[in-house]
Amino acid sequence: MKILPIPHSKPYLGQDEIDAAIRVLKSGMIALDGEVRRFEKKFKKLIERKYAIAVNSGTSALHLSLLSLKMSGNDEVIIPSYVCPALLNAVNYTGAKPVIADVSAYDGNISPDSVRKKITSKTKAIIVPHLFGIPADIKEIISFGIPVIEDCAQSLGAEYDGKLTGRFGRVAVFSFYATKVIATGEGGMIVCDNERIHKTILDLRSYDKKKNYSVRYNYKMTDLSASLGIAQLSKLKRMISKRRKIASQYSKRISLPNVIHHSFDERKKSIYYRYIIKIKRGNVKKVIGEYRKRGIFAEKPIYYPLHRYLKMNLKDYKGAEECFKKFVSLPIYPSLTEEEINRIVKASLEIF
Repeated sequence: MKILPIPHSKPYLGQDEIDAAIRVLKSGMIALDGEVRRFEKKFKKLIERKYAIAVNSGTSALHLSLLSLKMSGNDEVIIPSYVCPALLNAVNYTGAKPVIADVSAYDGNISPDSVRKKITSKTKAIIVPHLFGIPADIKEIISFGIPVIEDCAQSLGAEYDGKLTGRFGRVAVFSFYATKVIATGEGGMIVCDNERIHKTILDLRSYDKKKNYSVRYNYKMTDLSASLGIAQLSKLKRMISKRRKIASQYSKRISLPNVIHHSFDERKKSIYYRYIIKIKRGNVKKVIGEYRKRGIFAEKPIYYPLHRYLKMNLKDYKGAEECFKKFVSLPIYPSLTEEEINRIVKASLEIF
């Protein structure tokens, strides 16, 4: 019997999503309409924010959020190095200057100490991702007095001090890419409480049927995507519960001298969007190769840190460098079977 490979990520889709998509297709209303508004309404209720605006991607959500804070070419935006390039791209779209901060070598989240050192009179915003579903030290960064954009692309359902991530920032953004916490294929959401920010983002989301001309965008979500999002939201608690149960198995069963598992203080409740192991010794590429030989797609959780793309001094980013060289991401998602979990545990015990 052929053993199937275990992918690193996989959406959790079923009959509910199929039925939702068919319903929208039969309606003939596949662009932005009632399903998008329903999704926005359900989402803002979940996060407990006044406004929610659905868009076509997490990157679009970041771009519009930055524009809503009135970015210009003289402004600076602080972002962490250990993230995907979407944050860097969004800042560059606005013409503002990205300022790269270091991260914690423990969990990969943006370092408040590094952020504090990067703040200048030109700092207009700080983007704070809750990486891998682990809440960042958001309250400390907010205390610096600079507008914060929470990047919750990987943390829908995670909690900090008993509140969901997305509740803290001036603006918060979410991503619904195919492998995110909930999946709409492509998609994103922006939440906020400020009426001016809400109106600005709504105006910028679509360029048609306006009384005046200015540069606007085609960042609308479709009803087809929104219907999937509504179906996925109804399963969110179940999906997070499954992630946490798998994480508990990994932490107990992959107990090895060369492997460090993350543990969190009581303020932080992770959803384990990614399950990260930190290797004390050895080469990450070789470890990933050993998993591949066994049909398991472990990965580097961040392909390449921003400071390396920008050819900055590696010594200034010791936290990001350690994460880059030591972190391995194991498959973890709600559709993972017990047989697959056992294979991953067995492979880990063999490799280490």
